[in-house]
Amino acid sequence: MTQATLRTDSTKQRILFVEDDPSLCAFLGRYFGEEGYQVDMCYDGVGLRRLLAQTRFDLVVMDVGLPGRDDGYALAREIRGQHKGGLLFLSGRQEAIDRIVGLEIGADDFLVKPFEPRELLARVRAILRRLPAEPAAPPRPDHPRMAHFDGWSLDFESRMLRDATGRVQSLTTQEFNLLSALAQRPGRVLSRDQLLDFAANRDWSPFDRSIDVMIGKIRRKIGDTGPEHRVIRTIRGAGYMFSPSG
Repeated sequence: MTQATLRTDSTKQRILFVEDDPSLCAFLGRYFGEEGYQVDMCYDGVGLRRLLAQTRFDLVVMDVGLPGRDDGYALAREIRGQHKGGLLFLSGRQEAIDRIVGLEIGADDFLVKPFEPRELLARVRAILRRLPAEPAAPPRPDHPRMAHFDGWSLDFESRMLRDATGRVQSLTTQEFNLLSALAQRPGRVLSRDQLLDFAANRDWSPFDRSIDVMIGKIRRKIGDTGPEHRVIRTIRGAGYMFSPSG
């Protein structure tokens, strides 16, 4: 057996667990099902591909150490164009480089095993809260709906970044939150700690360089490269500042 489905209520947020430990998989299925989520599970890349071809998931929770050729990192790279929801890695690896690799791939969070189920639940809830609602709510009159910079348009309501031709540039949930936090405060220096608050992920430490990793990814996606960054400027010893050029 390569997959199991525990819930069929389409009104609930849907989570896919990709975990090769059957007992852990069964426990997580029961635990999150009792918390009100629709839960599906599979144990390898074959099951993951099959389920993603059939179903839209709000969040994929994936073990990094899957058996065979398809480890979690390889599968995450493969599915990012197909899966538009959140992604959380589980791993028995505790080295900082593993967490950085996961974030580089596009994960929204990374949790080391063994973990408390309540901590995983809290992280899952935090990711799902940050996902765009369908349909998007109308803009509030006291908040700008969009930011324009360097030929780009960032829509805070639809959570989309478009270039001058209207083509959408893919951003992960955390990348969008981080870019939005900067774009809504142009000319203001924001420390790593403030950016963690604005991005709604206090589980990260301001000293683990996760913010720097994501800033680098955002810069590459918007073409803000070279020795002198035009849009997201590094303020040495203080943090980052958004400097739109219109």
